[in-house]
Amino acid sequence: MLSTQGDWIEVTPIAAEQAIDLLEGEGHDTDEAGLRLFVQQGGCAGLSYGMRFDDAPDDDDTIYEHHALRVFVDPASLKYIGGSILDFESG
Repeated sequence: MLSTQGDWIEVTPIAAEQAIDLLEGEGHDTDEAGLRLFVQQGGCAGLSYGMRFDDAPDDDDTIYEHHALRVFVDPASLKYIGGSILDFESG
């Protein structure tokens, strides 16, 4: 399912730029690859939030496109991270 900017996940321009630079640096095809955001059980601490690069979305992922960055979110994670803004801060 393709989603558009303004839906559930927002990505700032600087975050998208940094992610695309990293994707390209690792040799990923930025036309197909993207940043996966996910939530998983974290033991006694509750939930753990994470991100990684994937070469393609899974069949049931929601796909967001912001500033030329593709973001993949699985249905189980979406209910926890919907409405989030992904930003980048150096330091």
